[in-house]
Amino acid sequence: MSTTICQVMGFIVSSLGVAGCIVSTVMDMWSTQDLYDNPVTAVFQYQGLWRSCVRQSSGFTECRPYFTILGLPAMFQAVRALMIVGIVLGILGLLVCIFALKCIRIGNMEDSAKANMTLTSGIMFIIAGLCAITGVSVFANMLVTNFWMSTANMYQGMQNVQNRYTFGSALFVGWVAGGLALVGGILMCLACRGLIPEESRYKAVSYNASGRNISYRTGPYKVGSGYEPDTKTRKGAGYEEPARSEDGRRSYPSKYDYV
Repeated sequence: MSTTICQVMGFIVSSLGVAGCIVSTVMDMWSTQDLYDNPVTAVFQYQGLWRSCVRQSSGFTECRPYFTILGLPAMFQAVRALMIVGIVLGILGLLVCIFALKCIRIGNMEDSAKANMTLTSGIMFIIAGLCAITGVSVFANMLVTNFWMSTANMYQGMQNVQNRYTFGSALFVGWVAGGLALVGGILMCLACRGLIPEESRYKAVSYNASGRNISYRTGPYKVGSGYEPDTKTRKGAGYEEPARSEDGRRSYPSKYDYV
């Protein structure tokens, strides 16, 4: 899978996940009235994060928002906060991801900058998906706890104490949306590796000699520090005395000078 395809697929999947999180948050059917023991009823109740609704058999629906914040359970407020944080991070991730797409050129932006932006958006999508999944799971746990408490009260002869509520359609939308955002974030993180330039992965390291009087030259001769006494003399036909530099060091010819 090429980098561009992986990046575009991550952007599309993450966009669907963020859109699903928004839809799930504004839906009113987070919990619906359980009709197992009473399938025929004139009133059907369901609740969301922001308001509770009542639908009558005539088709008339009336919704009433929650006019209090402190009166709501702490876990209920935590679910609200998790969904809002997930939506905000998802939208910010989409904005960053648009500028990080490889198929879009903005000025002289380098591939390394796009790789960093792609990784940032991927992390945002992963956190947004985890927030959505966590918020929906916490609300589902609250429903399960209240359901079994209501069931225990019904078996004790208190049928009219409270209604039982079960999972609404918004929970399933939230789970799917969180999973899509999580998968999209993983794809963006995988695409980040392909955007890193090859020369930045393996950089050659050059070392400089720290000695003051040491010189390194390519050639068949072993060069000393330049201050050693010349104990050997080389004589013969065609031999030339190597010239001395200003600091007293000999300058030997390389192997290419004899060609």
